[in-house]
Amino acid sequence: MGLRYTALDVAREMGIGGWVKNLDDGRVEVLAQADEQVLKDFLERISRHFSRYIQHADAEWLNPAGELKDFDVKF
Repeated sequence: MGLRYTALDVAREMGIGGWVKNLDDGRVEVLAQADEQVLKDFLERISRHFSRYIQHADAEWLNPAGELKDFDVKF
């Protein structure tokens, strides 16, 4: 299973709202909303599962707006 659908499964399992999508340049973008520790655990699980493929990861922490309830794959 690819990164997007793994992120989808993990996020739904953890009750995270947001989305994941492939970018035109080959990177993957994730927007996720949950408590900080839940998000850190989410990133750790994804990173551990795809450690051979992830070359670089950036995270930007913002105050949640509260509008993201479900997690989806964007195309």
